[in-house]
Amino acid sequence: MLTAAFGSLFDLRWPIFEAGEGSAMLSPTFCAVRRLKEDRQLFRGGLRILLPSPWVFPPALTPCFSPQIQFADQKQEFNKRPTKIGRRSLSRSISQSSTDSYSSAASYTDSSDDETSPRDKQQKNSKGSSDFCVKNIKQAEFGRREIEIAEQEMPALMALRKRAQGEKPLAGAKIVGCTHITAQTAVLMETLGALGAQCRWAACNIYSTLNEVAAALAESGFPVFAWKGESEDDFWWCIDRCVNVEGWQPNMILDDGGDLTHWIYKKYPNMFKKIKGIVEESVTGVHRLYQLSKAGKLCVPAMNVNDSVTKQKFDNLYCCRESILDGLKRTTDMMFGGKQVVVCGYGEVGKGCCAALKAMGSIVYVTEIDPICALQACMDGFRLVKLNEVIRQVDIVITCTGNKNVVTREHLDRMKNSCIVCNMGHSNTEIDVASLRTPELTWERVRSQVDHVIWPDGKRIVLLAEGLVLFLPRAALPTFVLSITATTQALALIELYNAPEGRYKQDVYLLPKKMDEYVASLHLPTFDAHLTELTDEQAKYLGLNKNGPFKPNYYRCSSCRAQNCGIVEWLGWRDLIGHRIELG
Repeated sequence: MLTAAFGSLFDLRWPIFEAGEGSAMLSPTFCAVRRLKEDRQLFRGGLRILLPSPWVFPPALTPCFSPQIQFADQKQEFNKRPTKIGRRSLSRSISQSSTDSYSSAASYTDSSDDETSPRDKQQKNSKGSSDFCVKNIKQAEFGRREIEIAEQEMPALMALRKRAQGEKPLAGAKIVGCTHITAQTAVLMETLGALGAQCRWAACNIYSTLNEVAAALAESGFPVFAWKGESEDDFWWCIDRCVNVEGWQPNMILDDGGDLTHWIYKKYPNMFKKIKGIVEESVTGVHRLYQLSKAGKLCVPAMNVNDSVTKQKFDNLYCCRESILDGLKRTTDMMFGGKQVVVCGYGEVGKGCCAALKAMGSIVYVTEIDPICALQACMDGFRLVKLNEVIRQVDIVITCTGNKNVVTREHLDRMKNSCIVCNMGHSNTEIDVASLRTPELTWERVRSQVDHVIWPDGKRIVLLAEGLVLFLPRAALPTFVLSITATTQALALIELYNAPEGRYKQDVYLLPKKMDEYVASLHLPTFDAHLTELTDEQAKYLGLNKNGPFKPNYYRCSSCRAQNCGIVEWLGWRDLIGHRIELG
């Protein structure tokens, strides 16, 4: 019998297989590599264990799965594996395994529930409440562990919770939210709850929900309506369940993409009479708010978090710089070195994507409409092109513009065989996916969020996430960076909710730099960083307050209106790391 040791840290050994009489002894590594793409991947405490599928062994080798340590849900999963080896059943099993294994790697999902819509289930948490709709409430324990891990990398939100022990700046706030439902979002929601708010939540993306985290939130009493793999009808149903509640009406909105705001505006416009403000964090959502404002249809003040310095310079840049590689690698298993990539848009998201791909040895082209961003791309060493000039030769097309029809059917028709197409912007309009849903083209699901679109001549492209943002649960979205955005969202909600009448009109506002700098300062202790303080003479020379703000309100985005905020009134005279904050 051969065994594979998985390190002294866990001190467990797995018998991999037994060799039949007269058979060659193949190494566990060989067997694991033979069918890596169909292997089950389990993540426990950062350890990845690859278990070969039962049918991949040579006839002389008999699988003997008898792990000495198994988790309850994993054991249940293994026992349900198909054992048929007929060609048709094998093909079907591989296809299903590809989807299920990816799902189980990314989310602790019981495969027995995969065929049942959460909308058809009757579930209750341990307190007897059924005011939620998630994939499986039994996954709550796993989700709680995910949330606890995220808390370690979100110091600012945890600091706000400590501050809230004596004060409840969101007491009476009824917040309805529509964002990605991940462990990081859960930390934000629980922080808002600690600050005194009531929250109801839906997902802004049909693929990004972590089912176990949604279950943990539901178990904790948060009305959450989301699961991974929602249909479009499910998506709007979940948003409606958050908003349309007897005896409960929201007075604050936290949105990511503008869908929640759009739904309330379309279906329940009278609700805006009691809503104090909207906080929006995406390019698409902010664009929609400015359109409403320009048309005179914006009924309440709105805070533009997307264009805050902390969001632009940290979330959009550093987060996407890591997540683009992880998302592409998880979905395609491709090597980046030598690949030709065109990135449409050189904003902060585009900059992050380009930097990451260039570092991996890819040949990167950039398309851009803004001459300033275009010049930045050139000076960063990227060739500026029109999409038509390179569409036939590139291996990967990435959109991150927030615009519509950036990649059209004409572009898709001209792409080379096996070209990968994905979107890193929030909007699902950048790639003209609708034009691909025609009788002459064949769609083939390869695995979760990966489709082959096949042309009559046999050419195929690899479309990721059906043109939605390439956001995979447990993809490399750095929790620390997301902490910066989440803290900004929390402070923006506090500001709008507590602002005296008349401070904000029915318009879109940029976060004041005082708030931006405060958010950044809360995260510096993690790096044991020490700020240099201005002397009185230096401050007078620069014309600045010694304690900030150090940038004018028009820094980064002069088109957005900003005013002095009252958030420091709630934060008090000292911030949470001992740095003095003064009004003025």
